[in-house]
Order: sequence, then C-alpha cells, then structure tokens
Amino acid sequence: QAHLVESGGGLVQAGGSLRLSCAASGSIFSINAMGWYRQGPGKQRELVATITSGGSTNYADSVKGRFTISRDNANTVYLQMNSLKPEDTAVYYCNANLDTVIANGKTYWGRGTQVTVST
Repeated sequence: QAHLVESGGGLVQAGGSLRLSCAASGSIFSINAMGWYRQGPGKQRELVATITSGGSTNYADSVKGRFTISRDNANTVYLQMNSLKPEDTAVYYCNANLDTVIANGKTYWGRGTQVTVST
C-alpha cells in the first residue's frame, strides 16, 4: 500500500508563484513516474506535468515555460509554478505509478490541494 500527500497550495495573485510538494510513502519498491494533474471549476481533470524515474519530463502546452516539475531522492515530487494566471485556478492532484508490495505498476492519487489565482 502507498499514500500520496500534497502540500503547498493556496491563494496567490496573478503573476505570483507557488511550489507544490507531494510525498509518497508506504511499502514502495520503486517509483516509475510521478506527476501533477488539475481540475478547474466545471472542467475535467487534465495533465499538468509528469516526470519519469529517468528524469524525463512532459508538460501541458498551457504551462510550458511557467511550471517546472522535479523530484528528489526521498520519494517527493515538486511543481514550481511561476507567472500564475487566473486560469491556473484548480485543485491540483499528485499522481504516481509505483511498484509496491501489493502490485507493480499501480497508479495512486493524492487527495488534492487547492490553488487559487486572483486577478
């Protein structure tokens, strides 16, 4: 079993920055990939950014050049968000594909953290 816990959300003015963190814990053998998704008001959940175990990254076109995803060696993934826009307002969810004692290649989700960007 594994758990993902996000932190770092909040209220920020347009043009500001926030840094989200997500820590994976539990009986984890390896992390295949981690990422961030978001769901804005009245919208479907969408991919924001992902990072593989090898360090390859992928970003949604809407955040390229403004957001940066990174990982440390302690099972934590970060999302540095700069030049925030009101349209970035959403609940941000951490996602991870993990090999654990339960199963390999299983996808886990965090509970989400609210990011609100004001004009």
